[in-house]
Amino acid sequence: MTDTPSALRSAADVATPNASRHLQQLCKHFGHRRPVTFDEHAGRIGFEIGDCDLAAADGVLHIALASPGEEQMAQLQDVVARHLLRFAFREELQIDWRPA
Repeated sequence: MTDTPSALRSAADVATPNASRHLQQLCKHFGHRRPVTFDEHAGRIGFEIGDCDLAAADGVLHIALASPGEEQMAQLQDVVARHLLRFAFREELQIDWRPA
């Protein structure tokens, strides 16, 4: 998806001591099928339904999503959250999406 001003935006700040590890796990996982760029501090995953930008800071994984419509946004939130929760199964993460 090309990031346009009319895109819907959503974000979540997820408290985790493993923010960088989870960022890299998500990017490596989706990198087999999607355009992905990342390092240990930031990453971007391009989905057909939108884009996911990730940033790892001290104890927080920042997730920012952009999508062209409500249905795609709901699907993108679900895909990102499900995969993050699967990778972080030893933690009890709280993902609270908010408009951004």
